[in-house]
Amino acid sequence: QVQLVESGGGLVQAGDSLRLSCVASGRTFSSAAMGWFRQAPGKERELVAAITWSGGGTYYADSVKDRFTISRDNVKNTLYLQMNRLKPEDTAVYYCALRRKGALEIATMGNDYAYWGQGTQVTVSS
Repeated sequence: QVQLVESGGGLVQAGDSLRLSCVASGRTFSSAAMGWFRQAPGKERELVAAITWSGGGTYYADSVKDRFTISRDNVKNTLYLQMNRLKPEDTAVYYCALRRKGALEIATMGNDYAYWGQGTQVTVSS
Protein backbone atom coordinates (compact mmCIF):
# COMPACT_ATOMS: atom_id res chain seq x y z
CA GLN A 1 0.00 0.00 0.00
CA VAL A 2 1.35 3.41 -0.96
CA GLN A 3 1.02 6.30 1.46
CA LEU A 4 1.91 9.92 0.79
CA VAL A 5 2.46 12.38 3.61
CA GLU A 6 2.90 16.10 2.91
CA SER A 7 4.50 18.65 5.19
CA GLY A 8 5.87 22.17 5.09
CA GLY A 9 2.74 24.24 4.73
CA GLY A 10 2.02 27.25 6.86
CA LEU A 11 1.07 30.90 7.10
CA VAL A 12 3.45 33.32 5.38
CA GLN A 13 3.43 36.83 3.99
CA ALA A 14 3.39 37.74 0.33
CA GLY A 15 6.89 37.50 -1.10
CA ASP A 16 8.01 34.79 1.32
CA SER A 17 9.09 31.26 0.45
CA LEU A 18 7.99 27.80 1.56
CA ARG A 19 9.21 24.32 0.76
CA LEU A 20 6.70 21.50 0.70
CA SER A 21 7.77 17.89 1.09
CA CYS A 22 5.93 14.67 0.35
CA VAL A 23 7.31 11.41 1.70
CA ALA A 24 6.10 8.21 0.08
CA SER A 25 6.01 4.70 1.45
CA GLY A 26 5.94 1.68 -0.80
CA ARG A 27 7.95 0.65 -3.82
CA THR A 28 6.09 2.63 -6.48
CA PHE A 29 7.75 6.01 -5.88
CA SER A 30 10.71 5.78 -8.24
CA SER A 31 8.67 4.00 -10.91
CA ALA A 32 6.09 6.70 -11.54
CA ALA A 33 5.61 10.36 -12.29
CA MET A 34 4.34 12.67 -9.57
CA GLY A 35 2.61 16.00 -9.22
CA TRP A 36 1.58 18.75 -6.87
CA PHE A 37 -2.03 19.88 -7.03
CA ARG A 38 -3.80 22.59 -5.08
CA GLN A 39 -7.36 23.48 -4.27
CA ALA A 40 -8.53 26.82 -2.98
CA PRO A 41 -11.94 27.31 -1.33
CA GLY A 42 -14.69 27.41 -3.93
CA LYS A 43 -12.32 26.51 -6.74
CA GLU A 44 -11.53 23.36 -8.65
CA ARG A 45 -8.41 21.38 -7.96
CA GLU A 46 -5.59 22.36 -10.31
CA LEU A 47 -2.23 20.93 -11.23
CA VAL A 48 0.58 23.18 -10.05
CA ALA A 49 3.63 21.18 -11.13
CA ALA A 50 4.55 17.68 -12.20
CA ILE A 51 7.72 15.68 -12.68
CA THR A 52 8.70 12.53 -14.55
CA TRP A 53 9.86 9.38 -12.76
CA SER A 54 13.52 10.32 -13.23
CA GLY A 55 13.14 14.00 -12.52
CA GLY A 56 14.38 14.81 -16.00
CA GLY A 57 11.15 16.41 -17.14
CA THR A 58 8.92 18.93 -15.42
CA TYR A 59 5.69 20.81 -16.01
CA TYR A 60 4.44 24.02 -14.40
CA ALA A 61 1.17 25.84 -14.50
CA ASP A 62 1.55 29.29 -16.02
CA SER A 63 0.58 30.89 -12.73
CA VAL A 64 3.62 29.47 -10.92
CA LYS A 65 6.29 29.40 -13.63
CA ASP A 66 9.54 31.02 -12.56
CA ARG A 67 8.40 31.01 -8.91
CA PHE A 68 7.94 27.32 -8.04
CA THR A 69 10.35 24.43 -8.54
CA ILE A 70 9.40 20.75 -8.33
CA SER A 71 12.04 18.13 -7.61
CA ARG A 72 12.31 14.60 -6.29
CA ASP A 73 14.81 12.40 -4.48
CA ASN A 74 14.20 8.79 -5.44
CA VAL A 75 16.61 7.56 -2.76
CA LYS A 76 14.69 9.33 -0.01
CA ASN A 77 11.29 8.66 -1.62
CA THR A 78 10.54 12.35 -1.32
CA LEU A 79 8.92 14.90 -3.60
CA TYR A 80 9.52 18.62 -3.08
CA LEU A 81 7.93 21.87 -4.12
CA GLN A 82 10.00 24.98 -3.55
CA MET A 83 7.69 27.99 -3.63
CA ASN A 84 9.24 31.45 -3.91
CA ARG A 85 7.71 34.93 -4.16
CA LEU A 86 4.42 33.62 -2.83
CA LYS A 87 1.25 35.54 -3.59
CA PRO A 88 -2.11 35.62 -1.79
CA GLU A 89 -3.62 33.78 -4.75
CA ASP A 90 -1.33 30.83 -3.97
CA THR A 91 -3.40 30.20 -0.84
CA ALA A 92 -4.80 26.67 -1.03
CA VAL A 93 -4.51 23.15 0.26
CA TYR A 94 -1.62 21.51 -1.57
CA TYR A 95 -1.69 17.80 -2.37
CA CYS A 96 1.02 15.55 -3.71
CA ALA A 97 -0.02 12.78 -6.05
CA LEU A 98 1.65 9.70 -7.51
CA ARG A 99 0.79 7.94 -10.73
CA ARG A 100 0.42 4.17 -10.84
CA LYS A 101 3.58 2.08 -11.07
CA GLY A 102 5.07 2.23 -14.54
CA ALA A 103 3.40 5.51 -15.50
CA LEU A 104 6.67 7.32 -16.03
CA GLU A 105 5.55 10.44 -17.82
CA ILE A 106 3.80 13.59 -16.67
CA ALA A 107 0.03 13.70 -16.63
CA THR A 108 -2.01 16.86 -16.20
CA MET A 109 -5.35 15.38 -15.15
CA GLY A 110 -6.08 14.42 -11.58
CA ASN A 111 -7.73 11.20 -12.70
CA ASP A 112 -4.37 10.00 -14.02
CA TYR A 113 -2.94 9.90 -10.50
CA ALA A 114 -3.54 6.82 -8.38
CA TYR A 115 -2.38 7.92 -4.93
CA TRP A 116 -2.91 11.13 -3.00
CA GLY A 117 -1.67 12.68 0.21
CA GLN A 118 -3.89 14.25 2.82
CA GLY A 119 -2.89 17.80 1.90
CA THR A 120 -1.08 20.65 3.60
CA GLN A 121 -2.47 24.15 3.99
CA VAL A 122 -0.59 27.10 2.53
CA THR A 123 -1.88 30.54 3.44
CA VAL A 124 -0.31 33.68 2.05
CA SER A 125 -1.30 36.99 3.59
CA SER A 126 -1.04 40.28 1.74
